[in-house]
Amino acid sequence: MIQHLVKVIADTMGSRSLLAQKTFRVHDVISPFHWTSVQENPSRMTVQIGEKQHIELLPHALECANHSCEPNAFFDTERRQLICIKPITHGEEITFFYPSAEWDMGAPFDCHCGSAHCVGRVAGAKHLSAMQRTQYQFTEFIQQKITKSPL
Repeated sequence: MIQHLVKVIADTMGSRSLLAQKTFRVHDVISPFHWTSVQENPSRMTVQIGEKQHIELLPHALECANHSCEPNAFFDTERRQLICIKPITHGEEITFFYPSAEWDMGAPFDCHCGSAHCVGRVAGAKHLSAMQRTQYQFTEFIQQKITKSPL
């Protein structure tokens, strides 16, 4: 079913992206998801659902959703759905804000997107400023961490 909604592409360097195969409106479910195991530590492919609970998403195609400081999708871990948060057109890349789903990332990196909202170092919600935290939607677990760990 997901193959009719999204497509994974790879560039010449081997980087993969997730592209929409249809148009999505705000609040549309792009894909349901689940997982088969929970890991104690974060990795480049995980989404955090609790303290020392990091999941790899199934279907595997969802792991190709790349980071954006201006995301168009959100992983709702409570409903287990990838949700459209900005209109997405057919052929457009589906992206999400990595810190929305990881408190302290296992593989931080520097973002060079050039967006006015670029956070610079992408290392997890723990490392965002108070202002940056007001600009994004976070999973229930990450929102709880933010509430308990004000800057």
